[in-house]
Formats: sequence, C-alpha cells, structure tokens
Amino acid sequence: MIQKFDFQELDLKGAYRIKPFFATDNRGGLIKDYNVDIFKAYGIDHELKEVFYTISKRGVIRATHFQLMKQQAKLVRCVSGHVYDVIVDLRPDSSTYGQWRGFHLTGDNTNMLLVPEYFGHGYLVIEDSVVSYKCAEVFYGEGDSGIMYDDPDICIEWPFELIGGKENLIISEKDLNLMSFKDYHEGVKNEI
Repeated sequence: MIQKFDFQELDLKGAYRIKPFFATDNRGGLIKDYNVDIFKAYGIDHELKEVFYTISKRGVIRATHFQLMKQQAKLVRCVSGHVYDVIVDLRPDSSTYGQWRGFHLTGDNTNMLLVPEYFGHGYLVIEDSVVSYKCAEVFYGEGDSGIMYDDPDICIEWPFELIGGKENLIISEKDLNLMSFKDYHEGVKNEI
C-alpha cells in the first residue's frame, strides 16, 4: 500500500501545508502524519527531537511564539477540535518578512503545517482542541519568546467572531507581555 502524503509549499518559502496519509475501513481509520523517508523524498529535512501536545479550551489564544536561540521547526496538527493557526515569517532577509498566513486546522480535515525555523507560530482555539507538535529541536526555555497576538504592524486578522467576540479570549499572563514586532525587528537589526 502506497502511503501518500500531499505536500503544498506555501508562498512563505519553506512553510508547507501537508495532508497526511489517511486510510479508513469498517474498523475506523489510521492517520500517519510523519515519516522521515517520505519527508526527505520531498526535500524536507525534519528529524524529530521532541513531540508534545497542547490541550486548550475554546477561546484560548496562543500568541506568536518562537525561540530566539536553537530555532525550533515544527510540524503542527490539530488532533481533535478546531484551531485557527497562524504562522509569521520572521526571517529579516526574506521577501515575505513580517507577513502572516492563517489556516483552519481541525481534527476532521487532518491538515498539518510545517512551520520552519525563524517563523512565529500561534493559534486561536475555536473548539476545545488537542494540538500535536513534532519538533526538530527541543524546547529551550532561555530562548522562549514571542510577539503579541494583536501586534499593530503584523495585523493578524483573528476570527474572534467564531468564539463569540474578543471579550471571550483566554490568554496567559506571559502572552500578554510579549514583545512587539518593532522590538523584534530592532533586536534582529542589532545582531547583524
């Protein structure tokens, strides 16, 4: 049996929307969302170092997170529920620097995102959800960072109407105190 994946490279170079292998029969189904050989055959080098899951209630927003050191490429899939997932290109030499793209990931559609190194990642939980992260680098607490979900320069258009309005947001204290895109840009400029 051929285990077919569908890889679609996005206009933010290096990022992919991926449809995993999915088979069903009268017993139920099987989803295979990662195989190192298949990924390499498509020119994607994503070897796993860490796998974890987030369990989130409707209305939770997880801001645009990334690691300042030990960049962490991630393969993200909503295992159950529904999230509006956003990626942001944070590579200063990229023609799409500062641009974002949003995707509805659900347990039913099984779509995944390959979020490259030097990208921010976050999501708004539309329905109680479990999200899987398959990471090419381990979590590095000292480098953990992010940009505010409502940054005025990135201007992500979150579908707050799907949770009954912005007043229903559930956000962590950490995410309320993240840097702005201007702060990120200034920090990157100073490193060059």
